[in-house]
Amino acid sequence: MNLWAYVAKRLLLMLPTLVGVVSITFAVIQFVPGGPVEQALLELKGRGAAGEASGGGAAEYRGRQGIDPERVAEIKALYGFDKPAPERFWQMLKGFASFDLGQSFYHHKDVWQLVKSKLPVSITLGLWTFFLTYFVSLPLGIAKAIREGSRFDVASSMLVLVGYSIPGFVLGVFLLVMFGGGSFVQWFPLRGLTSDNWDMLSVLGKVTDYLWHITLPVTASVAGSFAVMTMLTKNTFLEEIRKQYVLTARAKGLSENAVLYKHVFRNALIPLVTGFPAAFIGAFFAGSLLIETLFSLDGLGLLSYESVVRRDYPVVMGTLYLFTLIGLVVKLLGDLCYVWADPRVQFESLNR
Repeated sequence: MNLWAYVAKRLLLMLPTLVGVVSITFAVIQFVPGGPVEQALLELKGRGAAGEASGGGAAEYRGRQGIDPERVAEIKALYGFDKPAPERFWQMLKGFASFDLGQSFYHHKDVWQLVKSKLPVSITLGLWTFFLTYFVSLPLGIAKAIREGSRFDVASSMLVLVGYSIPGFVLGVFLLVMFGGGSFVQWFPLRGLTSDNWDMLSVLGKVTDYLWHITLPVTASVAGSFAVMTMLTKNTFLEEIRKQYVLTARAKGLSENAVLYKHVFRNALIPLVTGFPAAFIGAFFAGSLLIETLFSLDGLGLLSYESVVRRDYPVVMGTLYLFTLIGLVVKLLGDLCYVWADPRVQFESLNR
């Protein structure tokens, strides 16, 4: 099977996967109490959007008592719930096919526009987390493998494992208390990616201001990532160093640097390189909610959480569709990277 046939087959398999994920989520949503109609009715009665709306069918019935049925019908039509579920599902699928993700119930904006407005925060946390993790962990893991059992190896292992054991949210609180104007000094700002006077700053001033704002949230995000990548790099290099071809290369009189960087390095990087796409995308969408909340950063993690709480179904379904599609594409890219890094792997073996 050649490259293009394999890619075409995987792309075709994405369609039923996407439809399946969206269908299951849509079906579950139909049975979740406290939807947008119930919340709107409770607001009309002056009781807010929380509380009774979470009580299931009985709460839904009580929420509609004393309200004109015509008003109830208008609210249903406003949110599109005047149509049966199969029709709403089919319209949603047709919109997704053209990347029309609908309108947010709560923000009254196009879901695409909402996602794009939150991307700067997610891109900032994602890119810095990804690059710092790889650029620090790879050299550190290689150095630990070469110096296995040394004081440097033991000390660095203890350091990265301590960082791994501290949750990012807890570390973020500690950093804010220590350096964000808590009980000690205020060296860094508490919220946002830029200052209020961003537009008036020079180019150098904007760069400095941006780095000043992201120091604490990025530190809290990457601290726990170092341990996994560092130990994976170390163990991968150790496994390669102990193989027969390394002994043969040394027996031929090659220098240690030649053995390490011309033979071991390429083979050891295969599992690390193939994980690049997943790690790159995962840095954008995984584990950012608590960091965004703590440092008052309005990103995709916070948007997704608030959409679930507020029952903003177009945002929930739209972001789920996007994240699932991105995940499937990343999985395909990971397989292609594996073949690129190790030409011995055939596409037929990836289908098994």
